Amino acid sequence: MRELRYLFALLVGSKRKYVDPSRAVEILKDAFKSNDSQQQDVSEFTHKLLDWLEDAFQIKAEEERDGEKPKNPMVELFYGRFLAVGVLEGKKFENTEMFGQYPLQVNGFKDLHECLEAAMIEGEIESLHSENSAKSGQEHWFTELPPVLTFELSRFEFNQALGRPEKIHNKLEFPPILYLDRYMHKNREITRIKRDEIKRLREYLTVLQQRLERYLSYGSGPKRFPLVDVLQYALEFASSKPVCTSPVDDLDASAPSSGTLPAQTTPSTIEQQGPSSSDVPSTSPVQRSVIHKPFTQSRIPPDLPMHPAPRHITEEELSVLEGCLHRWRTEVENDTRDLQESISRIHRTIELMYSDKTMVQVPYRLHAVLVHEGQANAGHYWAYIYDHHQNRWMKYNDISVTKSTWEELERDSFGGYRNASAYCLMYINDKEQYLMQEEFNKETGQILVGMDTLPSDLRDYVKEDNKRFEKELEEWDTELAQKAQQEKLLSQIPRAPAPSPAPVQAGEPEYLEQPSRTDLSKHLKEDSVQAINKALSEQEDRGPEAIMDMNSDNTPAQPAPNQRVVEVAIPDVGTFVIESEEGGYDDEVMLTPNMQGIIMAIGKARNVYDRCGPEAGFFKAIKLEYTRLLKLAQEDPPPECDYRLRHAIVYFIQNQAPKKIIERTLLEQFGDHNLSFDERCRNIMKVAQAKLEMIKPDEVNMEEYERWHQDYRNFRETTMFLMVGLEFFQKKSYMEALLYLIYAYQNNKELLSKGPYRGHDEELISHYRRECLLKLNEHAAALFESGDDQEVNNGLIIMNELIVPCLPLLLVDEMEEKDIVAVEDMRNRWCSYLGQEMEPNLQEKLTDFLPKLLDCSTEIKGFNDPPKLPSYSTHELCERYARIMLSLSRTPADGR
Repeated sequence: MRELRYLFALLVGSKRKYVDPSRAVEILKDAFKSNDSQQQDVSEFTHKLLDWLEDAFQIKAEEERDGEKPKNPMVELFYGRFLAVGVLEGKKFENTEMFGQYPLQVNGFKDLHECLEAAMIEGEIESLHSENSAKSGQEHWFTELPPVLTFELSRFEFNQALGRPEKIHNKLEFPPILYLDRYMHKNREITRIKRDEIKRLREYLTVLQQRLERYLSYGSGPKRFPLVDVLQYALEFASSKPVCTSPVDDLDASAPSSGTLPAQTTPSTIEQQGPSSSDVPSTSPVQRSVIHKPFTQSRIPPDLPMHPAPRHITEEELSVLEGCLHRWRTEVENDTRDLQESISRIHRTIELMYSDKTMVQVPYRLHAVLVHEGQANAGHYWAYIYDHHQNRWMKYNDISVTKSTWEELERDSFGGYRNASAYCLMYINDKEQYLMQEEFNKETGQILVGMDTLPSDLRDYVKEDNKRFEKELEEWDTELAQKAQQEKLLSQIPRAPAPSPAPVQAGEPEYLEQPSRTDLSKHLKEDSVQAINKALSEQEDRGPEAIMDMNSDNTPAQPAPNQRVVEVAIPDVGTFVIESEEGGYDDEVMLTPNMQGIIMAIGKARNVYDRCGPEAGFFKAIKLEYTRLLKLAQEDPPPECDYRLRHAIVYFIQNQAPKKIIERTLLEQFGDHNLSFDERCRNIMKVAQAKLEMIKPDEVNMEEYERWHQDYRNFRETTMFLMVGLEFFQKKSYMEALLYLIYAYQNNKELLSKGPYRGHDEELISHYRRECLLKLNEHAAALFESGDDQEVNNGLIIMNELIVPCLPLLLVDEMEEKDIVAVEDMRNRWCSYLGQEMEPNLQEKLTDFLPKLLDCSTEIKGFNDPPKLPSYSTHELCERYARIMLSLSRTPADGR
């Protein structure tokens, strides 16, 4: 009792995020432990807990009484009384009984009132109102309701065929406000009258529904149709006009009919069939050949009717038939509508039977709902409790306490959705305001909140615990500060200075047209611009190979002694000779798509460079490259050809990065030292580097610049996670694939939260993550079924270390219905073992494991560190990504 007081006091006044109930729970477990050491059913546990508390309060009350009858707060809060009135073997009886948790059956009922009606009437009660009947039965009538009324919903039943308990997942609705007037003893006479009236209405309702069913399902065969449709079809058939006669008519016309020709035979038919065949005996072989003759001699009409139609009907017959069918159809429609309206009125009458003023005087408000998810032998529990001061529902799920809504409560508590449903409802008397009002200080009249509501001994206990918690926080902060200081000392290593930011004109100049150096005159700048415009008007863009093959007017300089000459084949560009100083050329960088594009742009700008100098050549080249990248960003390529992987600037353009971020990135690419392999590229590189130096610190936000580039690095990293995960998946290495796909999905989700083009197709990653979990779940289940200790342990390791930590990731987004269904499939796979015959050690392991699997918490638990990614060049990354995406595109539609 003392530990429970401490526990509830901490819940009221503790500063901790959550309170550890272990000490109180251990005491309760020892007190309630049964002889066979089986797990306690939750209802049994609750009953024993209330009984224990009642006994404890009773002892305390008897110690403190002063000659008066002791009052037990547990009895006054949770216990009520009902009167049992009935007949047993022809003899009437009345008993008054006390109840705490009122048990209700769920199976076969749709709402709480139906459950209560069934629970209040047992057996055949017709004898209660007559003097001579010997039938047995009884009614229950509440004589005294407790302030806190608890309904225990029985959602478990024993399956005799399978020899095991099963959970009932049927939907059962319950209202936020429950009026209990109809169940009170003082209202029993009027309630009996209303019950008799409802019974009569329901019997009449059954008759009407049967009559309506005959209209809606008409016919005597296995297939039934609405009668109004049958009449409509008949009317359509009668009104149809055939376009031509059927080929079968030609066949019938050539065959004898009782020795005479049909009266309706057309002249064309007679001509086609030739002489009459009536004189030929019907059994002769000749007759058989004549019967088949029309198939070879007559032509089938080309215009067949679109639907069946009567062959012979007069206008008079059609008029009479249409009139009858129209009239019958109208009569049937009216009868159907009248029946439906009558049924609706009766339903409405039954619903309003207890809505008069005299039957809404005992309101009880829903205060708490206890929910169970899982199967009969295992599962997870949580609760919804209404906060009367904030007027909202709160969800209490282990250490997680979150705001909730009535819609979420309905979904999780009514049943019929997933495996979750309410097993206990707690209503409080809506007229007993002390149950929900704030407490006030009797002397000052001020509202008591928090620890002020506690007795002095509990208040002191909570204060001491809060002091211990504050000391723990101080120690933790000190430890963190020490770690931070160590990291700071380690990080104080000299680093190369960052390049100076580059300026951009204040106006809106043409893309990347930077002003000349400040010491250049305006006259020189204007001349340069004019020269560029003239060169642009004369120059015609050519292909990369033609550009590389162009002969310059200047004789190329011979390589210096300290230079090397290398022949390089660059994809999409061509093969050419590069002159580079020793150590100044990076083969891998030269093969990147960025460098390929820059070399192509410089080659195309050759004429401008030769005529107007390096700066004009630089402007021409950078415009050409930006135009090319902009075009790529505007295309919609297939998944295997993702231009974002090839060019960071394409990624920036698609995601609407600031212009200055794009400008600086492009300048840095043109300023790459690997461009120093010939004089023209080296001079353009120097112009780009000079313009980078001209950017002032306040013109480009370097923190923002770094964030954009970090996002792009994250995008490439996510691509690698996805690519490696899919490669492992296709090799059926699901354990290796899972972690890569998990991190791919999480990183991609974070990227997509910033924009739709920041990451990859979320549905694709979600699908393979889900499939990977399902494959591993099946594999783990197969290992468990083997019965071998080592394989069973391996299967449970897979579940505990890989699958169970991933389930919250699938449940956190309730819009992802496929993920929720997958989680249910995995849980049902393991719950199917419940009740099956297995070795005791397997049963014990299953019992220990299932609560973890059925835990509905969406709290994301820690994962292992991200798997180490290999280092890929841009060229290799694009090739491998294209290969894996192409292999997915060849998978059948149902393979995803």
